[in-house]
Amino acid sequence: MAPERFKQVFRRYPAGVVVVTADAGHGPVGFTATSLTSLSLAPPLVSFGIGTSASSWPHVERAGTAVVNFLGVEQEALATTFATSGIDRFAAPTRWSRLTGGEPVLDGVTGWLRLTVRHIVPAGDHRIVIARVEESWLDEGRSPLLFHDGSYHSIRPTHDQ
Repeated sequence: MAPERFKQVFRRYPAGVVVVTADAGHGPVGFTATSLTSLSLAPPLVSFGIGTSASSWPHVERAGTAVVNFLGVEQEALATTFATSGIDRFAAPTRWSRLTGGEPVLDGVTGWLRLTVRHIVPAGDHRIVIARVEESWLDEGRSPLLFHDGSYHSIRPTHDQ
């Protein structure tokens, strides 16, 4: 399959938007992802993909822990910031802090998962990171940010009357 056709097919598949953050001891790094998948309930495992050419990859590979930050519909600018290469993604106006283990977490997100990396699986020009969920936080009632057909979208909750 031609790369352009492959991209075209997957642009039509809607996905939730997260920012994965980590720190391997050289300062925080992060990237926007739509590849988050829940893998297992017992133990609680998730996976996400990262390109080996991504500036965050060497840091994620060495970090041992990471945070998945779930973005809300109003955080399109944050998704764009963490999808932009060649900038300091953690500079103002990005607001962030550290969890008790030192992992960087973004302020104002709809939720987060603190992860311990268990396996890194080679997959073409990407790596699949499999990680155990150690801790979570959730701000219920907010609409998630979605990516579909090259742009950001939301789903608004419907209420039965």
